[in-house]
Amino acid sequence: MLDNYFAILLFILVGLAVGIGPMLIGGGIAWSLGLQKPDPEKNSPYECGFEAFEDARMKFDVRYYLVAILFILFDLEIAFLFPWAVVLDQIGAFGFWAMVVFLGILVVGFAYEWMKGALEWE
Repeated sequence: MLDNYFAILLFILVGLAVGIGPMLIGGGIAWSLGLQKPDPEKNSPYECGFEAFEDARMKFDVRYYLVAILFILFDLEIAFLFPWAVVLDQIGAFGFWAMVVFLGILVVGFAYEWMKGALEWE
């Protein structure tokens, strides 16, 4: 019974060897050929040529996330429109009106966000 799983085990082992082997070999070669002379300039933090003046974990404005969510929403809308347009002649009037309702809901949401000023950038 274990003979049936030998191919799977061999596949996993070869995959691990192909994935991990080059990293180990390349890292060993780089470490052995590289110069091991650290100095303060080499070990200093780098951020655009000057010392960091602010914490990297600062809070982002919520508008970045809002714009990203809006992009995903309207990108998915387009992803639904292409297949719908291809099969429109097969689904008939019901499919047409179902998409009109779907787009109407999206337009109402878009108008609501526009009225609330979510799309304005200062």
